[in-house]
Amino acid sequence: MNKRTLATSLLALAAAGGLLLAGCSSDDGASEDLRGEVVQTYADGVHASYLASLTSAQAMDQAIDAFLAAPSEETLAAAKQAWLAARDDYSPTEAFRFYGGPIDDDDGPEGLINAWPLDEAYIDYVEGNPDAGIINMPDTYPDITADLLVSLNEDGGEVNISTGWHAIEFLLWGQDLNDDGPGDRPVSDYVDAPNAERRATYLATASDLLLVHLQQMVDEWAPDTEGNYRASFLALDVDEALTNILTGVGELSAGELAGERMTVAYEARSQEDEHSCFSDNTTNDIIGNAVGIQRVLEGDYPEVDGTSVDGPGILALVEDSDEKLAASVREAVELSVADARAIPAPFDQHLREDLPDDDPGRASILATIEALESQRDLIVEAADALGLSISVS
Repeated sequence: MNKRTLATSLLALAAAGGLLLAGCSSDDGASEDLRGEVVQTYADGVHASYLASLTSAQAMDQAIDAFLAAPSEETLAAAKQAWLAARDDYSPTEAFRFYGGPIDDDDGPEGLINAWPLDEAYIDYVEGNPDAGIINMPDTYPDITADLLVSLNEDGGEVNISTGWHAIEFLLWGQDLNDDGPGDRPVSDYVDAPNAERRATYLATASDLLLVHLQQMVDEWAPDTEGNYRASFLALDVDEALTNILTGVGELSAGELAGERMTVAYEARSQEDEHSCFSDNTTNDIIGNAVGIQRVLEGDYPEVDGTSVDGPGILALVEDSDEKLAASVREAVELSVADARAIPAPFDQHLREDLPDDDPGRASILATIEALESQRDLIVEAADALGLSISVS
């Protein structure tokens, strides 16, 4: 993920010199047993969430294979729909980031899974440059392989993205050059266009790679597996584990979602800075991220093998310590999710230069940003009430 200075300074950041810190209190009032249950539920929920994401990504991979075997308007539409469905399962998992876990530690695959914004010309042709991209450089890259795409990801620049959700998205939709809809890549790109066979190989390889990296996350959080990340996470001091959990949802709330994913595009009025710009799925990305935070706080996760993962979440701990604060956090999270759902799709229609800031679409984005920032502040308060200290953007 690209990291840039936010276009707006948040009041909390100014007050804290760039960091918002929750202090430690001597007695959080919550039992050690309940803390352990919350950590256990979280580990179960993370595994269930990544398993749900892997399962729908496998369905997407099958739809892509079917499209490439018999390219048509119908099979391309089915592959796109499968991408959208799989994306909905992945977006909530981003609440499990930002504390050095297996997704984004030094060796983690996050940059190979979900890096953005993507320079389209790094992969394939773009308007005005029919020979751009890895696909159209057979002399430089004779064989398109998984190892090649991994080696080229972010090689020479953060926007030089060659793998993951957004590479697949671009190869399915193409550039979004439409004023009122997503990209419209023609089926002929995979039939008789220049380098059609290489384009098909690239798409199939990128989809297969995504499965490999999602499987890696499922394995790292799988129960009863000696030596994986889950085992080490559950062996942590319970307060350290809780600090990690709260850091993840606190950082996603404001620094990442409200900041990187919304404020940058909102202020720059830049379609290139929206998350899923080719498919016009950005509003659903935002909703999914907000729902992921809610799941962690509530302890309510997707079903795995027919059994729902539902146990005490962070809010159960906060209620044990400060019922009024817990109610405020719950209300704030419900508001942020509702505000995210209220942003009219597509997101890029609210980035036009001719729109005033009081335009209803732009106002809905700003309302969501502000709700997420307030939510972040309350998450920091919740950490303090539990005797924990977190620092988030």
